[in-house]
Amino acid sequence: MSIKFSEDVALLADLKVNPGRVVKHAAVTHRRVLLTSQRPGVAVMQSVADYEQAAEEHAFMRAVVGGLADLNTSREVSLAEAKARFGLAYGRDCRQV
Repeated sequence: MSIKFSEDVALLADLKVNPGRVVKHAAVTHRRVLLTSQRPGVAVMQSVADYEQAAEEHAFMRAVVGGLADLNTSREVSLAEAKARFGLAYGRDCRQV
């Protein structure tokens, strides 16, 4: 998700005068809005839904990277061992959990 500087930058004064316009822009475009003052950038606004999705994606990617690191350092376990650690049934006649 990249910022389109021609569209996604708002002055703090704009936020004070018409906050609904700035919030709606972030929600409709699904992009962050860079809030500026007299200096380049002071804050970033994002819709809650987009923030939650980004947080979930970030957590997922951290887990994937952690899993790959475990594989690279030979810290993997078999499915049978993992199920045993969690007390899950394992065998041909057991349903997959």
